[in-house]
Amino acid sequence: MEPITHFLTGACIGRAGLNRRTAYATLAAVLAAEAADLDVLWGFAGPVEELKHHRGITHTFIAVPFVAAAAVGATWIYHQWVKRRRARRAKTMTPPEPGAPPRLQPQPVRWLWVYLAATMSALSHILLDWTNNYGVRPFFPFNPRWFAGSFVFIAEPVFWMLLSAALIVPGILGLAEREISSKRTPFRGRGWAIFALSGMFLLPCLRYVEHALAIGLIVNNPITTNPVDRIAAEPYPWNPFRWHVIVETQNYYQFAEVNTRTDDVDSDPQTDQLFKPPDTRAVEAAKQTELGKVYLDWGRWAVVQDIGQVEVVGIDPPRLPPGRMWTTVEFTDLRFGYDFRGNGNARPPSGLGGAVYIIDNREDGGEEMGGREQK
Repeated sequence: MEPITHFLTGACIGRAGLNRRTAYATLAAVLAAEAADLDVLWGFAGPVEELKHHRGITHTFIAVPFVAAAAVGATWIYHQWVKRRRARRAKTMTPPEPGAPPRLQPQPVRWLWVYLAATMSALSHILLDWTNNYGVRPFFPFNPRWFAGSFVFIAEPVFWMLLSAALIVPGILGLAEREISSKRTPFRGRGWAIFALSGMFLLPCLRYVEHALAIGLIVNNPITTNPVDRIAAEPYPWNPFRWHVIVETQNYYQFAEVNTRTDDVDSDPQTDQLFKPPDTRAVEAAKQTELGKVYLDWGRWAVVQDIGQVEVVGIDPPRLPPGRMWTTVEFTDLRFGYDFRGNGNARPPSGLGGAVYIIDNREDGGEEMGGREQK
């Protein structure tokens, strides 16, 4: 999932009751909920290195205790800064008048509860990332296999609405309460946070069922007469009943738009079909490059195609002496090659694609992903 969902989920985990046990539960939960995505810093080493390490070791079960500990460590540093700040303010404050009500004391910090909140949020990150079609490797490095539920879109607006409401509505109700009463309810919003987290569980359950129904519709209503090797159903945001389906046969891919609410299957054999490109010598050489190895490890629906002498964005083509030649080999993944906005069956170029220049059908002449060159 994208960072907004992770941050909001962490905030709701902290406010679902853990913040009543200890100070900083919500802060630690928010930090731990997104900490795993610090692996995007590999992007400074180039786009291929970023793809190689993204959702790698930081997105594994073995890393959860360490991710949580890092979040708690950052919280401890903040706590030390707060303590020093309070100490400086205490020196400048005048003593209370005799008979004055005692000053409010800060909530105590129970670090085991802070660590528990961070651990729960770190686990939520892996679970949420598993639900979409990019996938995670939770058992890496012991098992490098990618796991992807493919039933929740990578950015789900319904999640944003649920989580945001759980954080905003209690604040609005608190303002209204202070208008009519001098009392202030501590730890407001627990029920709303639990409600939002429950919705975060129930909506994926619905999508999981609809995902299976989408594949079942294709199995029971074949869109091709050829034997089918495998089927995938990719999600749309907002609508849990609409799916983009990919069917692989020996020679081509067939696409379909499926509505599980109406049982409609829309597929045109002329416009919704992609023949598998041939494995040329250049394609085989491209598969042995660093981009090829990393992409094919991750891209479960990867298509590798020799597109000829076509310049790509982000990298200059090779400058060769007479007698030598170059060609461009393109990498795309069909899981991301559809218009997720739902505007027809158009399949725009994947933003997670890459390309490599191959010289004389054997040498790597440069690699790029997303318009960025891999140095």
